[in-house]
Amino acid sequence: MKVNSIQTSLSRWFAIQTLIGLSFVCVAVYAATRWSFQLKQSEEFVRYIELVQHVVEETSNPPDLNALRHKLGDYFLSHPDAAAAVWVGEEQVYLSPGPAAKGNWVTQDRMLKGLAIDGEPIKLRLTLDVSKDDLLLRRLAWTLFLATTLGSLLVAFTGSLVVRRGLKQLKLLAAKTAEAGPENAGIRIDASKYASELQPWVGQFNALLERVEGAYEQLESFNADVAHELRTPLANMIAQAEVELSQARSVAALQEALSSQLEEAHRLSGIVTDMLFLSKADRGARARRTGPVSIAEQVAAVAEFHEAELEAADLSLKIDGDANLLVDVGLLRRAVSNLVSNAIRYAAPRSLIRVAIEQEANAVRLFVDNRGEPINPSALPHLFERFYRADRSRSGSSSHHGLGLTIVSAIARMHGGSTFASSDGGVTRIGLVLAHPASSGD
Repeated sequence: MKVNSIQTSLSRWFAIQTLIGLSFVCVAVYAATRWSFQLKQSEEFVRYIELVQHVVEETSNPPDLNALRHKLGDYFLSHPDAAAAVWVGEEQVYLSPGPAAKGNWVTQDRMLKGLAIDGEPIKLRLTLDVSKDDLLLRRLAWTLFLATTLGSLLVAFTGSLVVRRGLKQLKLLAAKTAEAGPENAGIRIDASKYASELQPWVGQFNALLERVEGAYEQLESFNADVAHELRTPLANMIAQAEVELSQARSVAALQEALSSQLEEAHRLSGIVTDMLFLSKADRGARARRTGPVSIAEQVAAVAEFHEAELEAADLSLKIDGDANLLVDVGLLRRAVSNLVSNAIRYAAPRSLIRVAIEQEANAVRLFVDNRGEPINPSALPHLFERFYRADRSRSGSSSHHGLGLTIVSAIARMHGGSTFASSDGGVTRIGLVLAHPASSGD
């Protein structure tokens, strides 16, 4: 595959631009010179005509054709670049030596107004040799052609050198970017060392490095978290299986062991399912919005599902507000369920969990408030990260594996929205924003 060269392309366009520009200039110079020669020839015609007219005036009163021939002959013999013929009526009374065979001659016929001999009008035919002018024009044309051609080639060559020098910074920049890699984490390019035209590119490259390094660090952390989350249930299953196989067991004991292992298997399956969902969301999947639904009705359905948990935790739930929105109902219920489940786990006993729905210009805000232990402000930005738990003392929960709020964030993004969290005065608020389809581009 042929690779296009910026240096070659710019040099070629420099040459073409110079060729076109010089061609216009040369055409203008040639046209101006030719016009100047034509003007000079017209002036010479006028001068010769005035001379002949003067001679005719001197010899016409009384008419003296011999004197006319003599005076014109003397003059035109000394001017071989011109020739003349004079008629009185239909009679030719003078003819200078004919034009040479070689050369380029221009002829004009003129009636001498106001002059007559014996009542007959006088006609003049004047011929000029313009061979010298034509020769100069041909030489000028060749000179301009060679100047245009050589000038274009010279500009192409010097332009190539200038472009190569200008692109040298690109080569240096390419060498510098080649140093970036896992072994040189944190390396950045100093934009001040490069031309102003390259500085935006350098800035974008540095920003890209930061994003890549951030994603790489997040991936490493994610891999470590996944390994940690999967290791515990797998270790439990292996240990329990080894214990059960180490000695004879009754059917009831084996059933209990299998039930425990099934519980761990379900937990592993839940982690894998959630990770697949998050992977799909990270690839830019969008929610499949159906007809407009009442958000409050969907929240009520989720609250009914969690009714037993609420009673067990001695909590009550209240729904404030409503809005109609095109959403993926299944994803919306999943997000609300995760928010309510999170509030149930951390709400103070005998307190109220409030689910609020607020209609905005281009979106709907849905959030869950619960009273309980405040969350450290430094932890709030991390609540929606994978496997993050602000309360590390509860990280061993077998029913929750730290992906609930991460899934809420993914569902919000799939609806063109975002998430938010705050904790102030003993009230923790966690919610999401769902954008209207027109504003989110869905």
